[in-house]
Amino acid sequence: MKIGPIALLHKAGTIISAALLPFGVWGLGGLAFIDAGIFPIPITMDGAVIGYVASDHRKFLLYCLMAAAASALGSLIPYYVGRAGGELFLLKRINRARYERMRDRFEEQEFLAIMIPAMMPPPMPVKLFEFGAGVFEMKPLLFVTAIFSGKFIQFLVCALITVFYGPEIAHTFRRAVHEHSDVVLAISLAIGLTIAVYLLRKLFDRRRGTQFPIEEAAETDEAASDDDSTLIT
Repeated sequence: MKIGPIALLHKAGTIISAALLPFGVWGLGGLAFIDAGIFPIPITMDGAVIGYVASDHRKFLLYCLMAAAASALGSLIPYYVGRAGGELFLLKRINRARYERMRDRFEEQEFLAIMIPAMMPPPMPVKLFEFGAGVFEMKPLLFVTAIFSGKFIQFLVCALITVFYGPEIAHTFRRAVHEHSDVVLAISLAIGLTIAVYLLRKLFDRRRGTQFPIEEAAETDEAASDDDSTLIT
């Protein structure tokens, strides 16, 4: 009886998961790296984190940090695949003008474009975003930071729910997020944009005599309107 490639990958993932799980935090890191960089493991990473946290609440932060860091390192594999030959792959399917528009939109919010999908549980196709980040030549350090931030938030939420309410509630929360992923994505995007605007405000406020660009543009328009009113009178 022949085994298909998907079934073979699933079987290999099951064997690897069973082999690495007993190694504690290092096993968790190995699972996260394989899941992010090579092929998805049968046990989803947020589910694995919930299992580890349920066995030892005191190390919940360590588990989240390890899983997020290993996921960020593993994600460099699809990132560099995209960077090496992804542009040619895309240009075979779309024209140059559309490619340029896609790149411009990505560069406007590249950090959030990676961090928010990284926060989402499966079936969010995170690897496609990682591949795209390589195609559009996002800086590696910024890319890794975005993946780490998103994954850490995802794992921390699951860990805290496990600590305070138990693993059963945490798994129920995961299923609810999975069933309403479109709503969760919209809320996450709104929160992410709010945080981005807040951080930009703080950055410009620290520079003496520099205003937030939106406010500066508004004042310029107001001044122009006053000048026009003066000329009319």
